Amino acid sequence: MTSTVLVLWDIDRTLLYVGETDRAVYRAAFRAVVGRDATKLPERGTGRTMPLAVRELLTANDVDQNDIEPLAERIVGLLPPLLAERSEQLRSSGQVMPGAVAALEAVHVQPALVPTVVTGNLRQSAAIKLGAFGLERYVDLGVGGFASDHSHRPALVGIAQRRAADRYGIAFDRANTVIIGDSLEDVRTGAEGGAKVVAVASGTTSAEQLAAAGADRVLGDLRDLAGLLEAVTN
Repeated sequence: MTSTVLVLWDIDRTLLYVGETDRAVYRAAFRAVVGRDATKLPERGTGRTMPLAVRELLTANDVDQNDIEPLAERIVGLLPPLLAERSEQLRSSGQVMPGAVAALEAVHVQPALVPTVVTGNLRQSAAIKLGAFGLERYVDLGVGGFASDHSHRPALVGIAQRRAADRYGIAFDRANTVIIGDSLEDVRTGAEGGAKVVAVASGTTSAEQLAAAGADRVLGDLRDLAGLLEAVTN
């Protein structure tokens, strides 16, 4: 790998877990826009982007296909403010994943590493979640890739690479970009978007499944700090 590496952190179940807060937000947004309660919610731990999860939410709850796009746009717009209203719930029912703070700090202090995020969260939602646990100081959110940029998650890698290139004056591609994430979607994002993948079996996907999907390296969790840094820098 070249000397400077763009490190793209996933957020949910990699760095932190928000408990039932995301699902409470989906319920509240659906009720506000559709006018009834949702009986089915998006599947947990998939890593898909929020706009796609919202469309899944509407479809699963029998919303007319002709109404899905306009209603989805309204629901997506409500997600960040509804999440912000639940900042205390985030802190009380959520948690930072084991080893995450030390791992973030270890990457952050390396001058040759540029840490940011690639996430299925909207930009505002990502900032709210990281800020609730004091983690935002370890990443440059200005060069990340977010679901508010594109609903197709692999596209977010190129977005982050271009933003980082503009800010730091370095070209980033598959040779010097690494995703750290917990889901099969993170592995697919790297493979299709142009990044090496360091998978962490801290979510709903096993180490065996992550390896079989094509992750370049699989760790049990972020407490394997030596393994993480070796995987990121080599």
